[in-house]
Amino acid sequence: YRCADADYIIVGMGCYMETAKAVVDYLREKRGLAAGALTVFAFRPFPAQEIVEALKDCKAFTILERMDDPMSTTGNHLTREVKAAFCDAITGQNGQQKIDRVPNIYSGAAGLGSRDVRAGDLIATVDNMIKGGMDFFCLGIDHALALPVGEDPDLRPPGGFSMRGHSVGGFGSVTTNKVIATIAGNIFGKDVQAYPKYGSEKKGLPTTYYLTIAETHINLHQELEKVELLCINDPTAILSPLTLKGLVAGGSIFMQSAYSDPVEVWKRVPLENKRFIRDKKVRVYFCDMVSIARTVASEADLQMRMQGIVLLGAFLRLTPYAREAQMTDEQVYAGVEKALAIVEAHLLAGSFADDLFDEGPALALPRAIVGGCGGDERVGGCGRRGCRWDDRERENGDNGDQDGCQGRSMLGHRHCKPASVFPEGCWHPN
Repeated sequence: YRCADADYIIVGMGCYMETAKAVVDYLREKRGLAAGALTVFAFRPFPAQEIVEALKDCKAFTILERMDDPMSTTGNHLTREVKAAFCDAITGQNGQQKIDRVPNIYSGAAGLGSRDVRAGDLIATVDNMIKGGMDFFCLGIDHALALPVGEDPDLRPPGGFSMRGHSVGGFGSVTTNKVIATIAGNIFGKDVQAYPKYGSEKKGLPTTYYLTIAETHINLHQELEKVELLCINDPTAILSPLTLKGLVAGGSIFMQSAYSDPVEVWKRVPLENKRFIRDKKVRVYFCDMVSIARTVASEADLQMRMQGIVLLGAFLRLTPYAREAQMTDEQVYAGVEKALAIVEAHLLAGSFADDLFDEGPALALPRAIVGGCGGDERVGGCGRRGCRWDDRERENGDNGDQDGCQGRSMLGHRHCKPASVFPEGCWHPN
């Protein structure tokens, strides 16, 4: 990939070489650096001549392998084969066309223990070649030979949308994530990448799942650092500030809560997370997924799994893909039914979503509540004390500055609470 004029090339096998393609594009665009990537798809018979032809004109290349052979004196398996191919080429033997120079060759162990090979790791790999660093190194682990990572950019495709979920093994969230991926790909025609941090041994334990949707192919294969939507199926996850890590400014949270009153939900969010939500202008949505699951399933185990299906309804309402595709609800539900293979899919992903989001419940969070009520300080955008409507969602034509304001947004009404509901407009739970 872009090796013809490359000075520095990353060589390897496996999915992290797609990440390398995204890094190559980034380095060429942002640094003006002539980088390239060479993926080896077949190991036997070894494509020695093709590899030499692709690499012989660069200044240096690095071979990354998802293994480590500690007793080898000259690199791991792929590295040894490539070095042998260049040995034949420099002498003109074994069918190789004779060459007069060999680029500097570096090698590294990456992705050990199923760890991600991140974009930042690959940028560090190129930097190591530029400065003539370690001949052999490792990536992604705490080790004396590990390359330090500087920048680790977000290399998702432009306009990409990512979601991260925090759930419990057995809730059905991981399966629902696959269903969402199927719907986004087959119905909305998007490129999709979905994967969990999950194993059968984690049933009943915390688990995390990821989803990225884009118009173009998603080359990045790594745990997501930046997400637009955070789904919290496990209500205890909101207690940790680490849960909100990576949620972008203006993003959204959809969370499980047994409470119907926004004040009660907000009261149970830790102070540090409240500050994060306000500072980042994050929108928070919630519903009782457990009670919904109980209405459609009688068996306890099935009720647990149905909680994940409710997430599908939230996804369809909180993302713009159905609207962008100009699809009717019936068309969406038909695709959902096919993906879920159950006739009741339209109830779970449609009707329940209508109940949840047409008139709320949506929590338009206050801007200034830490440290007291703030007296006459106004919160919200309509101009009336105590109003919970955020002015970011005001549309032209709304009478947003008068009493009884009903700010209209894409997701339904945001009802203005009269100031008398909150004494002197105070939103502070105390």
